[in-house]
Amino acid sequence: MEVGSATKLQCQRIGCNAMFTGDDNPDGSCQFHASGPFFHDGMKEWSCCKQRSHDFTLFLEIPGCKKGKHTTEKPVLAKPAPRQPITVPTSSPVAAAANAATKDSCSRCRQGFFCSDHGSQPKEQIRQALNTPVQAQEDETESLAPPPPVKKVVIDINEPQVCKNKGCGKTFKERDNHETACSYHPGPAVFHDRLRGWKCCDVHVKEFDEFMEIPPCSKGWHSTSADQAV
Repeated sequence: MEVGSATKLQCQRIGCNAMFTGDDNPDGSCQFHASGPFFHDGMKEWSCCKQRSHDFTLFLEIPGCKKGKHTTEKPVLAKPAPRQPITVPTSSPVAAAANAATKDSCSRCRQGFFCSDHGSQPKEQIRQALNTPVQAQEDETESLAPPPPVKKVVIDINEPQVCKNKGCGKTFKERDNHETACSYHPGPAVFHDRLRGWKCCDVHVKEFDEFMEIPPCSKGWHSTSADQAV
């Protein structure tokens, strides 16, 4: 798609979303993910580079694994192949009985020591080892330790920064930040039964690109810290 030299547009590649112009779009300026995400059992993973995270905000911050030119055309994502469940072999009753008989004749197992051949270690001994006075004293010392001091951060009000609020991700300057500057999702992202959505506004879709286009439902201040994001 041809764009004007002075017209600023937003890159549509997944993982980029940077603003660019036709005169400032060299090869390698765009860092993006070549294929879509994969969600399973609370884990979020990029199928192209296998980078993963349980936290959705941290997952979106994983840098792209490929570089190229910015584009305004939305990529066509190939759906990752579903993973096959792994079948864990179980021991037969005959093998379990034979192993129990061998443990009974093992001198280390009978005396209660750990045996690498039979993997035996009485649970009572493990429980007693974890509840020793030394362990209790260490736990008490850790609970009485003062919290680490909060680091003060000096912010340049004219420096461009990226908002970490969910659903925002825009570049802003602190001097322009105010209580309605940011449009964001306050609630967590929800992934369940092939549906993706936001708990705060109760909107759910099937495709990931549709999920990324769900409009934010709240307004507030921009934030540059994922821990302090509203």
